[in-house]
Amino acid sequence: MIYTKINSLNYSKETRKPNKIWFLIFHYTGMQSRRESIQRLTDVRSKVSCHYLIDRKGEVIQLVDDLKVAWHAGKSKWKNFKNLNKNSIGIEIVNKGHQFGYENFTKKQIKKLIKLSLKLKKKYKIKSYFVLGHSDIAPLRKKDPGEKFPWKTLSKKNLGVFYKNKNLKTVKVDIKKFRSLFFKNIHSVGYRYFSKNKSSKSDKKIIKAFQRRFLPSKVSGKIDQKTLNISHFLAKKFKN
Repeated sequence: MIYTKINSLNYSKETRKPNKIWFLIFHYTGMQSRRESIQRLTDVRSKVSCHYLIDRKGEVIQLVDDLKVAWHAGKSKWKNFKNLNKNSIGIEIVNKGHQFGYENFTKKQIKKLIKLSLKLKKKYKIKSYFVLGHSDIAPLRKKDPGEKFPWKTLSKKNLGVFYKNKNLKTVKVDIKKFRSLFFKNIHSVGYRYFSKNKSSKSDKKIIKAFQRRFLPSKVSGKIDQKTLNISHFLAKKFKN
């Protein structure tokens, strides 16, 4: 696969071993153009970077070598992992994002993303359930790659996990127990930054992060029956 190379100096000095790369993390740039995205990801003052950038036409640009720790994830958690920069490869996709007019990802972007991700997944033996979005690992801060990102399509290529509606079963519990069961379920899946037993102001952001990933047609921040059903299915299937 041929990449354009533009060097970013925004990475940690140490070189990691290939067997320390366990995650693929997808982002949108949240900038108004390709040029602005590259400027930010290469500006040493921004202290932000990624390994790969995919523009609207599907061009793949490598900014940081795979074995260097790029600064894309920030403060983050998934399962027992913290600060995922050191164990991940970050892929940014040019998109204006929620702030500047969130748009559909182009077919060329997704085609190249799948090709690149499958290559990296195979090379570093990354598990499908460790292919994640920024909002999965930092749900209190981030919305990307957002509800327009085609997780269902990628899951058919074993990039990330999803579900089939026919496999969902209605979880029959009192509505008062929805919260506790939902958060128990998503904790098993890998989400963090919440209390399983006590409501908090963070709840809505975390519910929305889950819905952006698994129920993009209804990002309400409320735990309805389908949201609960999805969480229950995923907890049983992917908790290990």
